[in-house]
Amino acid sequence: MIKYLTLWKKEGQEEPYVSLTRKKMLINGEEVLIEWEVGHSIRTLAMHRNAYKRMSQIQAFLGSVPQLTYQLYVTLISAEVPLGRAVLIVFSLISVTYGATLCNMLAIQIKYDEYKIRLGPLEVLCITIWRTLEITSRLVILVLFSATLKLKAVPFLLLNFLIILFEPWVKFWRSGAQMPNNIEKNFSRVGTLVVLISVTVLYAGINFSCWSALQLKLADRDLVEKGQNWGHMGLHYSVRLIENVIMVLVFKFFGVKVLLNYCHSLIALQLIIAYLISIGFMLLFFQYLHPLRSLFTHNVVDYLHCVCSHRHPRGRVENSEPSADAEARQSIA
Repeated sequence: MIKYLTLWKKEGQEEPYVSLTRKKMLINGEEVLIEWEVGHSIRTLAMHRNAYKRMSQIQAFLGSVPQLTYQLYVTLISAEVPLGRAVLIVFSLISVTYGATLCNMLAIQIKYDEYKIRLGPLEVLCITIWRTLEITSRLVILVLFSATLKLKAVPFLLLNFLIILFEPWVKFWRSGAQMPNNIEKNFSRVGTLVVLISVTVLYAGINFSCWSALQLKLADRDLVEKGQNWGHMGLHYSVRLIENVIMVLVFKFFGVKVLLNYCHSLIALQLIIAYLISIGFMLLFFQYLHPLRSLFTHNVVDYLHCVCSHRHPRGRVENSEPSADAEARQSIA
């Protein structure tokens, strides 16, 4: 707020120090190079705004997610929702959804740093619905699973978190790469290690409740994989869907009757459907609403077609001489 107020007071004054910024922008499918002057105060404000975005993610996934999970658990056990707790749940859910939406926006900015990106209201609405459904269904399933098994659920949840936490380090170790240098000019080797551990903890916290939209690559100076990794996204949602189904089945068959007025089978079905709908909105965004989808070498449909082709590589050849229609279809494929 101080930075905004300082900039507002300087409005109309000529900046003594300016720099040129160049970005590419897609206009009607064509790349256009845009150049504009940026003053020192604007650049400082942008730096603070970017830091605030990252702070919001730390607050969302390391603060609001545990708070929201705990409040949902207490509500489930006590079977009552006081006004104060309801307000806290709503604000925590807004914080987590905002942090997850920022994850998508920052991922696009990091992967396509040379482009100027604009997200319209429809794109933001699609991301918000996708993230809200994904996070809500995931956390409610975790709460129901924990309420069912109580302390017996801790090893499963802890193992889940540790796998996500050590996955980037295992890949880093298997690659045989050296620890990246110059992440920041003033960082020593110990400081770099502390930064990598902190980033990994945040990465694990995000992936525990939703997809992080980025894949860590500790051997790289930028620390992230900048390619559009469809395989990583597909693997994440496939594993999470299997986990959610298993936890929902545990709640259905072994769950205590904490929800007296509701059918457990209906609750389980609704949670899985909500998670599947969130995946549908995610596919919709990447297929039709991504601001730079024209730069994709492959899109969602191509990836799904590739997966189906690997599962059914070739049908049984019943006739030694295929028909002309079959040959035409093969040539088109």
